[in-house]
Amino acid sequence: MTIREPDRVPSGADAIVVGAGVIGAAVALELARADRRVVVVDKSGGAGHGSTSASSAIIRFNFSTWEGVAVAWEAHYCWARWADHLGTSRSAALAGFRRTGAILLDAPDSGTSEAVALFDRVGVPYERWDAATLRSRIPGIDTGRHWPPKPVHDDAFFSGPKGELGALFTPDAGFVDDPRLAAQNLADAAIGRGARFLYRRTVTGVLRGADRVRGIRLSDGTAITAPVVVNAAGPWSGALNRLAGVGAEFTVGVRPLRQEVHQVAAPVGRGDVIASGRGGAEDVPGPVVADTDLGTYVRPAPGGHLLIGSTVPACDPMEWLDDPDTCDPRPTPSRFETQVTRVARRFPLLGVPNRPTGIAGVYDVTDDWSPIYDRTDLNGFYVAIGTSGNQFKNAPLVGRFLAALVDRVEAGHDHDRDPLRYVGEHTGNVIDLAAFSRKRHVAEGVASRTVMG
Repeated sequence: MTIREPDRVPSGADAIVVGAGVIGAAVALELARADRRVVVVDKSGGAGHGSTSASSAIIRFNFSTWEGVAVAWEAHYCWARWADHLGTSRSAALAGFRRTGAILLDAPDSGTSEAVALFDRVGVPYERWDAATLRSRIPGIDTGRHWPPKPVHDDAFFSGPKGELGALFTPDAGFVDDPRLAAQNLADAAIGRGARFLYRRTVTGVLRGADRVRGIRLSDGTAITAPVVVNAAGPWSGALNRLAGVGAEFTVGVRPLRQEVHQVAAPVGRGDVIASGRGGAEDVPGPVVADTDLGTYVRPAPGGHLLIGSTVPACDPMEWLDDPDTCDPRPTPSRFETQVTRVARRFPLLGVPNRPTGIAGVYDVTDDWSPIYDRTDLNGFYVAIGTSGNQFKNAPLVGRFLAALVDRVEAGHDHDRDPLRYVGEHTGNVIDLAAFSRKRHVAEGVASRTVMG
């Protein structure tokens, strides 16, 4: 049950979080657990109503850096034990983690060899499949290698394959069945700790003193004062940074990017069950499939459907937006045809309907597709930004990162000179938060610089 909040705007708080998506709600929960009076402000009508609601909510572990893998692996334990993470009753309406396993097809840019090395270091279980194993485990799949991704109207798109693909299978991956509900769960848990959530409020100003943030101003002129403000505004994060007068020191920028996710009926014969990978047969929904060879990903959805999205291949035009509010949420016929046709190339039994179905949302994208979890040069102003496309899965841990940053930096720690390290509660892995610095230098070959992270 959603906890209702009164509409009265408080005049002050210990911390303000701008944005009530899955990231902002997670930050609010952890700040509230640290006994801070927290106010969350969002322009939408509820928790997770923005870009979170359009997320495919995939829980996977293949990232191109050690920190990326370590964070995803630690965070998956929070999703698998969601009620425990929230500190709430299991009888409540909770989002559910569906452990389906995930397949990363062994395309030239998929980084499967690098992922295996990182999995070994982090402790992520996996299996390597050759093409014959892939066909036996996923009935109906075409294992042909079609690299590189091409526009579907290119004559070369339907050319014959150049060899076959194997795959990397991680049995503990899957997806969260309701991303919006997951954000609401986090918000409700934060409210239970005393946090206030204010919806349909637009931030039009950031209050500043001589050297630190003092709060925010809303569109109706109301001011809320606080010594700490966290920017978790998703696609609106860049605009909020500009209001605060921060960003000149950043070496990594953020931009809003329109993306579409489509839904179609699953074909008969795609494979409704796969072996669990744990030594026995266990019926679970078909796995998540990441196919950078063709430029798509696909995961199961309720009612015998599939969700289909893009891995943002180089051959597709980017839809950058100056203003996230101009995004049309309706799917376009051209994007729908492109993405569904690519999946149909991999699963030939899949039909391509004439009418597009799905939703468009807006990503908050950094230049290198890795998030920024950091302080800024304005004392008290923190950022959890650049998270769209690959960070939904990490939200529970992001909340803890920001709470640790606020706690230590506000106590005088110099995070820029001596970056904090977070020790995973579930895995014991030590994660250097310098990897998510606003001032990081990303050398070629260190990060993928793609939506895959």
